[in-house]
Amino acid sequence: MSITQERKEALVKEHGRAAGDTGSTEVQVAILTERIQNLTEHFKTHAKDNHSRRGLLMLVNKRRSLLDFLKKTENARYTDLIAKLGLRK
Repeated sequence: MSITQERKEALVKEHGRAAGDTGSTEVQVAILTERIQNLTEHFKTHAKDNHSRRGLLMLVNKRRSLLDFLKKTENARYTDLIAKLGLRK
């Protein structure tokens, strides 16, 4: 359910603004999105896993908060990020 170190490094390289940039909002949202997708796949086979479902809801709320912050501060970076990750339809 968690992501591998190699995948996390790839996300940092893809979405980071500098080398080793793990704290920017874009990187945090990308990592949370990856974890949310993994948990969504997990629930296809384990439908009654309510403890993990609580964790999923916390991840979704954290991602929503980060996206709201990014939209409020820098709207251009927000639109680029949701386009890259495919979050909005």
